[in-house]
Amino acid sequence: MLILKKLRENSFARQVSVLASGTAVAHLLAIGTLPLITRLYTPDEFGVLGVFVALMSIVTVVANWRYEIAVPLPDSDERAANLAAVALVCGFFTTCITLIAVCFFGSWLGTIKKFSGITDFLFLLPLGIFFAAIYAVFQYWATRRKEFSRIARTRVEQAVGGVGSQLIAGYLGVGALGLIIGQIINSAAGVIGLVRRAYVKDRSLLDSVNLAEMKSVAREYERFPKFSVLESLSNISAVQIPLILIGLVSESAEVGYLMLGMRLMQAPVGLIGSSISQVFFVRAVEAHKCGDLHILLTSTLTTLLKSGVGPLVFAGIVSPFLCGVVFGDDWKRAGELIAWMTPWFVFQFLSQPVSMVLHVTSNQRTALILQAFGLLLRVGSVLIFPFLIKEGGGSEAYALSGAIFYLVYLLVIVRAGGVHFLDLGAGFFRSGRLVLAWCAVAGLFLGIFSFLSS
Repeated sequence: MLILKKLRENSFARQVSVLASGTAVAHLLAIGTLPLITRLYTPDEFGVLGVFVALMSIVTVVANWRYEIAVPLPDSDERAANLAAVALVCGFFTTCITLIAVCFFGSWLGTIKKFSGITDFLFLLPLGIFFAAIYAVFQYWATRRKEFSRIARTRVEQAVGGVGSQLIAGYLGVGALGLIIGQIINSAAGVIGLVRRAYVKDRSLLDSVNLAEMKSVAREYERFPKFSVLESLSNISAVQIPLILIGLVSESAEVGYLMLGMRLMQAPVGLIGSSISQVFFVRAVEAHKCGDLHILLTSTLTTLLKSGVGPLVFAGIVSPFLCGVVFGDDWKRAGELIAWMTPWFVFQFLSQPVSMVLHVTSNQRTALILQAFGLLLRVGSVLIFPFLIKEGGGSEAYALSGAIFYLVYLLVIVRAGGVHFLDLGAGFFRSGRLVLAWCAVAGLFLGIFSFLSS
């Protein structure tokens, strides 16, 4: 039994490392080129991108009616193929609805003075949603087939395509359009590879796809559109709607600062967290059937604490002093916001990779209630806080409400996974020394930086 357990753990580590390697290259490209991109584009242009991404993200996350996340669950590949077909049909339908909405209501959005800069680019919104919806379905299909190297490769392709196009467009002086085109290319770059791979390896499964089976599997997994659509919509809206609101009450540059800060802080989350999430989902389904979900959840959370919380804390401490130096004097405000956002991203980093526990344990209703709470908390904070402080404070309220939400989210996941808080606390206590070491390194770094600057 001990040997089998070690083999399973090694397999998990290998699968995570494959995904993490591709994600690492992608994030290194994205983060490494930011000092160039921030000198090619203004904070105001980043603000236009922020509003576009907010609108695109809100629709994309529910484009497939959440059927895509259920693709790894069916016992047979034939049933899974029909479920993937259902998700693709939903994605196409959502894209058509978005196109109609842009045609009829896009000009109305332009009447809002603060949003006048986005209306020229809304015609690209359905295209971005279409590619993102297809990618999501085939990514979960690849996850089911445990083809993690293929997913890792697409992430590199996305980074190269997105960053490369933004650099070229910025050099040509295209403005905000260059950032938006790069965002769409980022969504589309990995689609061809995943679709071609699935067609070559699983072409025989196409014969099993038919309307009757699609209806059957759609009914079997109807809890996903019933509960997970509202849950995920609440989740993404809690992140993106405050950005839109901040853009309404502040200069568009404030959204640009937040956009840069969030992109930087998402790097460890994307590098380690998303890789663990893809592998964890498959393993959690198996562990839940065997009654070992609490063991997998405890070990995964401990691994997350050891691997990523320290760098996030380090970034939060040094960013107010370094952002102006690295990204240009126009971006000093982004460093201040990163410091405010650090607790938010620490708790998000711990909770997001294991959030599928709520779906594996059939707690979709709980997940929905949680996300609705997060939406009310975060939007409410951005709406109310600026009225309490005359100088503003919407961005700071956004950051603090994010920390509160993800802390509550993490506690609920731990409880749903059957983990005892004392056992988890003991693991966290042992791993906490690494976080303290990162704090010490940050203090030493700032001391040297201050000495060299004086």
